[in-house]
Amino acid sequence: MAHFIPITGVSSLGLDNNNQNNDSRMAELEKWLESSANNAFTDIRPASSDASFRRYFRVTDTATNNTYIVMDAPPDKEDCSPFIHITELLRGAGVHAPAILHKDLDKGFLLLEDLGDRQYLDHLDEASSKQLYADALSALVRMQDIKDGLPLYNRKRLLDEMELFEPWYLNRHLDIELTDDQTTYLYQVFDMLIKSAQEQPQVFVHRDYHSRNLMLLDDNNPGVIDYQDAVIGPITYDLVSLFKDCYIEWPRERVEAWLDSYLQQTHSSIDVDRTQFIRWFDFMGVQRHLKVLGIFARLNYRDSKPQFLHDLPLTLKYIIDACNQHDALSPLLTLLEETVLQHEGVLK
Repeated sequence: MAHFIPITGVSSLGLDNNNQNNDSRMAELEKWLESSANNAFTDIRPASSDASFRRYFRVTDTATNNTYIVMDAPPDKEDCSPFIHITELLRGAGVHAPAILHKDLDKGFLLLEDLGDRQYLDHLDEASSKQLYADALSALVRMQDIKDGLPLYNRKRLLDEMELFEPWYLNRHLDIELTDDQTTYLYQVFDMLIKSAQEQPQVFVHRDYHSRNLMLLDDNNPGVIDYQDAVIGPITYDLVSLFKDCYIEWPRERVEAWLDSYLQQTHSSIDVDRTQFIRWFDFMGVQRHLKVLGIFARLNYRDSKPQFLHDLPLTLKYIIDACNQHDALSPLLTLLEETVLQHEGVLK
């Protein structure tokens, strides 16, 4: 029978602020491990959390000393089915997603291969970035070859995401109320960004392909996680997540060099000139970062996850930089100058 040491630090990764609910889930998880896995585990400790209701724990096999990851996804809040399906697609394409060793969809528990705790974010520096991003691009190209009936990143999804920007970031976080004219201008920008996204080649999109979801591995690098929301969508979306990462910034010249490397790898499948591709990339970045500003603010005010507020300034800076690159985005820049940029410290 499995034996578990006392759990510490779990509440910080909790499903909500109700410790009784957390304790109930933990007891159920331990019972599931005892009954469904042949292994005997010495302990269970928090591994990571993300911007969802999922929790992750690391367990150790007493016989081999190997570690595994347990995903706790409450069925009333999270559906494991997309994660399982997309895991199979990624592994079939040669992308290093974690193997699923045991699963129970009714309870919302999965036992997974442990891809370690070396996030790209902690290892990206001048010396390592070239190889690490080359590996990430190679995996991305393989992902984009996946052909499957995933949900479409359609107009409604793109708009719904950008519509988080006004209520959560402007209204709630900065206490800004737009005038009717400003709202009209904002939606005109939304429409332009959606048209740009929809005119791009549509491929497999991870949707969060950034430095906290890429794990540094010695074999078949990188390990890829947090892909359960994958869709079929614009070809530049994951490139934006990777190179306009909300957690780390790189010089524009270097980003464009990485995009050139990507285009060289995919030249036979993308019939578009470089200038248009860069425009797609920048416009896609504005769509994503408007969404992210809303999500990060919502995570703080609704979900009690204030750590994401630290990443608001860089996310906003990406939008400002894109507006300065493209005259077509000048209405958005004007709107931001009239509202957001009046607040001291938003870019610090």
